[in-house]
Amino acid sequence: MSNSDRDSSLIHTTGHRNYGSAQPNSGTSQDDGAIDRWPHVPGFIAHNAGMLYIIASQFFFASMNLSVKMLNSLEPPVHAFEVIVVRMGITLICCVAYMIATGVPDPIIGPKGVRTLLVIRGISGFFGLVGLYSSLQYLSVADATVLTFLTPLTTAVAGCVLLKEGYSVTQAVAGVCSLFGVVLVARPPFLFNTTPDEYYMPEVTPAQRLAAVGVGLIGVVGATGAYTSIRAIGKRAHPMHVMTFFSLWCTIMASLGMVVFNIPVVYPRSWSWSLLLLMVGVFGFVAQTLLTLGLQRETVTRGSTGVYIQMLFAVVLERIIFGVVPSLLSILGAAIIVSSALCVILTRRQPASNSTADSTA
Repeated sequence: MSNSDRDSSLIHTTGHRNYGSAQPNSGTSQDDGAIDRWPHVPGFIAHNAGMLYIIASQFFFASMNLSVKMLNSLEPPVHAFEVIVVRMGITLICCVAYMIATGVPDPIIGPKGVRTLLVIRGISGFFGLVGLYSSLQYLSVADATVLTFLTPLTTAVAGCVLLKEGYSVTQAVAGVCSLFGVVLVARPPFLFNTTPDEYYMPEVTPAQRLAAVGVGLIGVVGATGAYTSIRAIGKRAHPMHVMTFFSLWCTIMASLGMVVFNIPVVYPRSWSWSLLLLMVGVFGFVAQTLLTLGLQRETVTRGSTGVYIQMLFAVVLERIIFGVVPSLLSILGAAIIVSSALCVILTRRQPASNSTADSTA
């Protein structure tokens, strides 16, 4: 490794507090201390703990998105900024309370050496959320979903370029196949001969749609920065530090957005409204916790593939809650997504001789 790589803030070096059992940024998916701590846990689970955390987080993300969808069906509708403030406000309170109760050092300002990365994680994560929620105003769910799932591909490239992580042919093929599976499930009308009324709102103009696509792509860039910064931080910060900065900056920036754009606050008018908003906060907190734990243990190039599993959970939950029967193409796409994720999980990648782990051991 060159001297510039050693000095980069994105590459982990010794001298920082380690909040996990494994050496940070080891270049493999294995949590090195997992087997020693839990000898009764099967080796497959221990070696793939990071990926399994990420997959579990996608269930809660899908549940949160379903809650948002149900919330938007109520009257009056809730603006995306208000949803972010409530969701991230709940997450912020839970994170700070947990760290104070358990004695985690520096619960507010975070540990030295990674505070800049924590701020980057918070701000980039905010733009990721705003890009997704705002694009849904003029885009169909199908089109917005396809844009969102560009994130694993861009994240894998960012991890390879910025963090010097390996990017195997298997991971690249699995990523492309997973994206193809997402397209089969979402079936955007610009690729499939579908009825426009099924996907489009008639009042949306081409200019508004183009603007929404641009905002959605900004969200992809924001999510890429968030994922990459989490991996760059690794275990030099507690997972709650990462989530605290994310929720703090999202709450601050969304609140400022409501003030600047004069967005009125919508107050709960029924128990179902309050329950759904609470579910958004709780599901978001659990999902972010699991995702952070996963990305701290997994390379972004490999772990980002697990994000595609969210589409499968979304299809199943919509079937259970709304009674939506998936089409044959949806089933085929879901099968491709699951197969690609399993392929990445089952492919054991050997650490390279010039890996970051070797240079920081």
